[in-house]
Amino acid sequence: MNILWLQAAGCGGCTMSALCAEAPDFLETLSGAGLEFLWHPALSLQSGAEVAALLAAVERGETPLDILAVEGAIARGPLGTGRFQMVSGTGRSMLDWVRALAPMAQHVVGIGTCATYGGVTSAGGNPSDAVGLSYDGAHPGGVLSADFRARAGLPVVNVSGCPTHPGWVAETLMLIAAGRLAEKDLDPLGRPLFYAQHLIHHGCPKNEYYEYKASAVTLSDHGCMMEHLGCVGTQAVGDCNIRPWNGEGSCTRGGYPCIACTAPEFEEPGHPFTETPKVAGIPVGLPSDMPKAWFMALASLSKAATPERLAKNAVAPRVAVTPTIRKPKGHR
Repeated sequence: MNILWLQAAGCGGCTMSALCAEAPDFLETLSGAGLEFLWHPALSLQSGAEVAALLAAVERGETPLDILAVEGAIARGPLGTGRFQMVSGTGRSMLDWVRALAPMAQHVVGIGTCATYGGVTSAGGNPSDAVGLSYDGAHPGGVLSADFRARAGLPVVNVSGCPTHPGWVAETLMLIAAGRLAEKDLDPLGRPLFYAQHLIHHGCPKNEYYEYKASAVTLSDHGCMMEHLGCVGTQAVGDCNIRPWNGEGSCTRGGYPCIACTAPEFEEPGHPFTETPKVAGIPVGLPSDMPKAWFMALASLSKAATPERLAKNAVAPRVAVTPTIRKPKGHR
């Protein structure tokens, strides 16, 4: 199967994330699944007139298109013309090309939160009128209509994340190539369930601190960042802590709170990312499937039972108290 990858309005960070994949690398993974790029702006040799001719051939149906992958939001401005982002040498906007090519593709995939929901590109008043492929923030209907279906019958597949995980992109494309991705395999926001059925909280190295509500106060502390530092890992979907980047990294593993970058409208939460909004001292962003009264009751009990080790380590930049070494039974 072939992939036509367009890079719209964004930073290109999702391509950079994919290229950082190791063991195996991103291109080896796709090649092993029988996937190849018809064209990619950073990885392909063709440019200029060659690309313009390729796009025209796909639009006319002369060159079959299996997967249209779009990275970055699509700018609709000014005044719905899309002329804030023109595709060089074609005299046409990226907006026009996406709308022309999407109906020709067997599958359409949004790569990253900008392409899926608008993301950071749409923040700050959104002067370019940037939106995602099938969503404008959390609202259905972006560049393509809410009821859009690619030729194979699927809606736009939204591989959100800022940047998105290389494993999410590769696995999505491989599932498509194998004919193993159906609409039932997507969540209500079009995200593949293989990663959207998990929470960032799952596998977080700070979970022991969370259980006892032993909270960090500054970003250098070891404790849970939910109570004071804005972490929304108990609400955000993703398996970042189950399969970290290159087996090692994630935001919370690096000591930074989860900001729910896989969700629509994460880019403007209405407060600093590293602050937890509270009402009467109670965090507003509680776990998504737990009643507030239950959470507060459990939190009070947990804090009362917090081991000294966790209480001290939570507000320390490094481990201050090591675990107690218990002697085996029957030994002096």
